[in-house]
Amino acid sequence: MPSALWIAHVEVTDSEAYGKYAKAAGPAIAAHGGVFLARGGRYVQLEGNDRARNVVARFPSLEKAVECYHSAEYQAALAHAKGASLRDLVVVEEVE
Repeated sequence: MPSALWIAHVEVTDSEAYGKYAKAAGPAIAAHGGVFLARGGRYVQLEGNDRARNVVARFPSLEKAVECYHSAEYQAALAHAKGASLRDLVVVEEVE
């Protein structure tokens, strides 16, 4: 089964509330096998909409990533991000 990448592009509008999200989301993602590959570092926007925060996490499978998203722990963390950010999130399988 191929692993999957969780890719988020985020514009933070309330850094205090978003900080609460980030603090709680990390453990929820790790609990589902997610490992961060990028978390807000340097980037170059070449096309599309620019969002200053970019996050990539690898999960054991697409199903595990989606399971994480719908988990009670992640949803509790996500409540802090709603209203504190504009986000795009996609999960894509990696090529084997």
